[in-house]
Amino acid sequence: MFADIDTWVLDLDNTLYPAGSAMAAQLTQGILSTIAEYYETDLAGARQIQSALVAEYGTSLRGAMVTGRIDPHEFLGFERRIDYSAIDPNPRLATALRALPGRRYVYTNGSAYHAEQTLTRLGLTDCIDGVFDILAGELIPKPYAESLDAFLKLFDIDPVRAAMFDDLEVNLALPHQRGMTTVWVTGGMPAELLAERRWRAANLLDFLTSLTSDESRKRSDQSGS
Repeated sequence: MFADIDTWVLDLDNTLYPAGSAMAAQLTQGILSTIAEYYETDLAGARQIQSALVAEYGTSLRGAMVTGRIDPHEFLGFERRIDYSAIDPNPRLATALRALPGRRYVYTNGSAYHAEQTLTRLGLTDCIDGVFDILAGELIPKPYAESLDAFLKLFDIDPVRAAMFDDLEVNLALPHQRGMTTVWVTGGMPAELLAERRWRAANLLDFLTSLTSDESRKRSDQSGS
């Protein structure tokens, strides 16, 4: 299933680190605080607005830009106030990523700054060949086709030879239609093949470790034959 994959596409938040982490909580709080200030409401109202914006436009930022005037750099300013020490280095994940054949990219609806800080803290910087952020996508987020097309074009990716990992199933629908193998990192579930080229996994580390272990066994068997 993954033998012909030479490009690995990784979401950042809630994928390279767990959804229930302190980092995830900071991101949520930062987005809600920004929405509350921008729409002049309290946090309860901000939660309702955020849910509506994400459902309609894919991200809070995209929704805020479409429904009103907002400087995207100001909106993303909360990322500069995040305490990135909330996540710990993950050397096991670094080992698993380095074992993957081919190229590895981060594809995120956050900013490059946020990606760089997170990757540095996780100890994954040298495992990644490039980052495609919301600004590289001209502020059009996943799951829109314009964002995916720009990402594929920038890094000259053949979708049929690529696998994409994301914690949001909606972000994987279009990549799968384009021929990518997709893995929905949803937590709490064992690795499961849902359909052709569509997987669900409890977490990224265990899934990648099983892949690289399988590849290592194959190479060992081939060299001994």
